[in-house]
Amino acid sequence: MDKSGIRTRHSGDLIAALSGRNPARNLHSDVLWEMGFAIVSGQYAEGAILPSDSELLDRFGVSRTVLREALKTLAAKGLIEARARIGTRVLPRNRWNLFDADVLAWHFELGPDVRFLRSLAEVRIGIEIEAAALAAERRSDEEAERLIAAVERMAGAESPADFARFDLDFHKVVAEASGNPFMASISALVEMALTAAFTISSPVNEPEALIETVGVHRRIAEAIRDRDPAGARAAMRDAIAQGFDRAAGRMGKPG
Repeated sequence: MDKSGIRTRHSGDLIAALSGRNPARNLHSDVLWEMGFAIVSGQYAEGAILPSDSELLDRFGVSRTVLREALKTLAAKGLIEARARIGTRVLPRNRWNLFDADVLAWHFELGPDVRFLRSLAEVRIGIEIEAAALAAERRSDEEAERLIAAVERMAGAESPADFARFDLDFHKVVAEASGNPFMASISALVEMALTAAFTISSPVNEPEALIETVGVHRRIAEAIRDRDPAGARAAMRDAIAQGFDRAAGRMGKPG
């Protein structure tokens, strides 16, 4: 918590740092973060009516305009809905936009959870293996070169943060090379999954894991370069599964 009582945004800042964005820090984003986390963590349960505007204004010490903008943003993410003469209600979890970077970050801010990481991995497998196959069919020569270069940067990474950034760059190029604009919409999902792996267990700190991780990404890059959709699918599936297994295994170890 900071001095105003607003929760510090560890996961949101980390995701932004890994993806090269500068996280905006202002009253609107701080109120948004606090309210969103309170909803995702269950402090405001599904179906509950949020405190009145006057109570929230007293709590955060912000203007009515700032509060309303934060509530509008939460509504756009599917977390709340304002109803006349009823108030602002927290919507059921199945209405939330789980592909939204903030919603994912609020989940992860609760702490690592194997079931949540497994769900992320399953969705990534369902989407990214096809992105890799399409990339093998549609990639340009320049994109193939960028993938190989990203693998080399991963191999030479000296810190977990650098490795995660290069890993994210690699997956973004795969999405671009697929030629399908919808593939880019999963970038928040990939960022969160890589943030989880970076936070829990980075392969940079485990030589054998680093060799394995770089190797499977090299297989993806080479399959895409060689226009081998089946090989790209298989290698991408292995990469995602390895990342989940490493993180889940680390979470199961004491200390």
